[in-house]
Amino acid sequence: MTKLLTLLLILAPSLAAAHPGHDAGSPFMAGLGHPLGGADHVLAMVAVGLWAAALGGRALWAMPLAFVGAMVAGGLLGMAGIASAGTEPMILASVILLGAAAALALRLPLALSVGMIALFGAAHGLAHGAEGPQGHAAFAAGFVLATGALHMAGIVAGRYLAPLARAAGAAAAFGGVLLAMGG
Repeated sequence: MTKLLTLLLILAPSLAAAHPGHDAGSPFMAGLGHPLGGADHVLAMVAVGLWAAALGGRALWAMPLAFVGAMVAGGLLGMAGIASAGTEPMILASVILLGAAAALALRLPLALSVGMIALFGAAHGLAHGAEGPQGHAAFAAGFVLATGALHMAGIVAGRYLAPLARAAGAAAAFGGVLLAMGG
């Protein structure tokens, strides 16, 4: 329980700052900072790893890769100036639903889980691409690397801190509800 509370305290300051890091000095550092600077991105991405760890097997690689692949596609659309009014609500929904899925260790057919995760990944990518410097591969590389690290953190926590993994998923879902209510 202490580790979970520590994690929540670490994430708490990012609730107040939506997405710092865009002026991080280089496109790569800005891309690296973007997912790490917003609680919505951190919670959803860690929840993907927690859920994948709960399911095990092919889910361990298929779920994170689906998110990252769709995020890259969404990022390219965002960088091209394509925007959607539904992006932010979809990101908030991803935090809540992915956190709940991890908390429940929800067992859906893998194809359905991967499809849902890809949809959410595309929304996160749209936000990353629209908010970052246009056309910078280095920015994209930074946000892909940070996303992979967050997925891996969720997988490691889910595999090695299994008793806390469901509580962490529930905390992510609750964090999503708080964000949806305005912080």
